[in-house]
Amino acid sequence: MDKRRYYPFILSAAVVAVDQISKALIVHFIPEGTVGAKLLGDFLWICHVRNDAVAFSIGDSLPMWMKYIFFIGLPLLLMALLSVAIISRRFDAELSCAERWCLAGIVGGGVGNLIDRIFRSMRVVDWISTNNYGWFGMERFPTYNAADASVVISIILLLLIALFAGRKTKKESPDAGKES
Repeated sequence: MDKRRYYPFILSAAVVAVDQISKALIVHFIPEGTVGAKLLGDFLWICHVRNDAVAFSIGDSLPMWMKYIFFIGLPLLLMALLSVAIISRRFDAELSCAERWCLAGIVGGGVGNLIDRIFRSMRVVDWISTNNYGWFGMERFPTYNAADASVVISIILLLLIALFAGRKTKKESPDAGKES
């Protein structure tokens, strides 16, 4: 067994640790529904908000049984599938090392928020609020946490890898640069 296949889970574990430690500090020091600090003028607020839905409060009015399915069950399945993809030899031709690390960043973020859903009564602790300066019709971007940031950054990196890997493949093909 190649132990290197498991190295990306170091990132997953680090994301979960940073996420859970930061949330514990927020819960301990900042009362829920308040702003604990305003930094960089009005750009960054450190606050304590609870979200019982998913991104942008999608699904907040769903019945509890549906929340268990969509906010715990499906994410657990997705984290398991991504974890298998990270370590499986079946995906060697499809996934680069960088893509495996990006998937591990998604797994870490997903697990971080799943811990909240399971152990904090389906309420994820969000604590980062940034000024959006009116873009997309919002004064402030929806509040998020370290797990959310890890998922978003990992997805963006995956998209960039896919974009640039596609260009690299075209340049490296034997017919590249030949005229028809």
